[in-house]
Amino acid sequence: MATTQARWFYVRRAQGDRRPAGPTRGEAARQLEEVNEFRGHPSGTLRINTSEIAARVLLDAAVPTFLTRYPDMSLDLVTDNRLVDVVADGFDAGIRLREAVPLDMIAVEFGGDTRFVSVASPVYLAAHPAPQTPDELKTHACIRFRLPGSKLFRWEFEKHGHELAVDVPGVLTLDHVELMAQAAAKGLGVACVSDRTTWPFLESGALITVLDEWCPAIPGLCLYYTGHRHVPQGLRAFITVLTEVERHGR
Repeated sequence: MATTQARWFYVRRAQGDRRPAGPTRGEAARQLEEVNEFRGHPSGTLRINTSEIAARVLLDAAVPTFLTRYPDMSLDLVTDNRLVDVVADGFDAGIRLREAVPLDMIAVEFGGDTRFVSVASPVYLAAHPAPQTPDELKTHACIRFRLPGSKLFRWEFEKHGHELAVDVPGVLTLDHVELMAQAAAKGLGVACVSDRTTWPFLESGALITVLDEWCPAIPGLCLYYTGHRHVPQGLRAFITVLTEVERHGR
C-alpha cells in the first residue's frame, strides 16, 4: 500500500516565481502533530472511513465521549460504503468487519459478533412459504443489494461448515441496507441484511427471520490502522475511548 504520510517538500508557485509555497497538507498535519505531542493533548481532525451501520454504533457512545473529552479534536466520519485503501486515501483509520481487515493492519474489535440474517414480513410469508434452504430463495422475490461499482451482492450462507453463495433473483435492487429492511417490512420480498439493521423491525414484529440455521454469527466490527507509521495522538485517544466504551458496555 502507498503511504498517506506526505512527501515533505515544497511545491513551486507559478512559473517564474521560485519562492517556496506554504506547507503541503501532509506537512501541515505533521507539524500539527508535533505541536500536539508537545502540548500533551490532541487537537486537529481525525478522519475515519466507515459504513453507515458502523457510524451509528460509534455515535451511540464513543463519538460523544470522545468529542466531550477532547474539545480540540474534530472527527470526520466518511460513510461512502467503499472498501478503500485507508492509507492511500488519506484516512487515519477505517472500520470494517473483522474478516475484511487487511492482514497487515492493526485491528481493534468493538461491538461484539454480528449476523447477516434473511428476513421477510409476516404478510409476505403468509403468501409465500418460508424458504427452508438457501436454494429455495431462487423461487422468491428477493431484495437485492447493489455494491459500489454496480456489482450485485451474492447472499452467503453457512451451516455445519458447509458454505453456500446464492445469486438471488429479484425485481427490486437497492444500495442502502436500511431501505432494504424497510422494503422487506412492506412485504416486497426477502432481504439479507445485518442484524443491527433489522433489530428494530424484528422487535416490532414487522420482520421475521428465515433460514436462521444458515446464518451463524461472525466476528463483528473492527477499527483498523497501519502500524507502519506514527499513530497520531488523536487516533490513540479515540482508541482509548472506544476500548473504554466497549468494556463498560459488556
